[in-house]
Amino acid sequence: MKILVTRPLRDGEEIARRLATMGHEALLAPLLAVQFFEGAPLDLAGVQAILVTSANGVRALARHTSNRDIAIFAVGPQSAEAAEREGFVRARTADGDAMALAAATANWADPRDGLLLHAAGEEASDALCEKLRTQGFAVKRQTLYRMEKVEQLPGDAAQAIRHGDVQAALFFSPLSAGLFADCVKKSGISTDRLTAICISPSTAGSLKDLSFAEIRIAAEPNQAALLACL
Repeated sequence: MKILVTRPLRDGEEIARRLATMGHEALLAPLLAVQFFEGAPLDLAGVQAILVTSANGVRALARHTSNRDIAIFAVGPQSAEAAEREGFVRARTADGDAMALAAATANWADPRDGLLLHAAGEEASDALCEKLRTQGFAVKRQTLYRMEKVEQLPGDAAQAIRHGDVQAALFFSPLSAGLFADCVKKSGISTDRLTAICISPSTAGSLKDLSFAEIRIAAEPNQAALLACL
């Protein structure tokens, strides 16, 4: 099966390699590009752990500290794996979404032991920090990067959809799904022959104005469950 991958390029290349081991071919169509912010090293005095909700949060964090012993609480396996690749030696995964991370953090940490730092993207929700504050934690959000949006689908991706040369598309977030919908509508491309595979119901909701051959939603909000939909 040929599968459209809408993730930022570095993440898309990793997914392409996994798809190849499953016997599929990836067509990369990044809808977002990461812009990392420059700045002074982070002051981690009094920080007991860093919360990461994406692999890009880990990559951004690694640019701002040489401390690899700090505890990393990751939303899912991909973020935890990214932390390990960047040399962080104490990464744990909640295997879910932001609310799963909040619940796991309440078991892993104690409000009396210090501050929690969320290494966030500019567009990230504050729901995680707000939930942890209700549980008695002091939480600081540190915005370290932003996601730049594309205005249109890459030409080869648009042509592949038009001609039915791609059979499915992977969507990892409501943001990327919404961008895909905007690009498709502007280009006048039909998605009637395409299967949309979404990481969550909210991601599928961002595609509600499009018609698909089928929409599949992962049983859990993580990459393994998403790929299990293939």
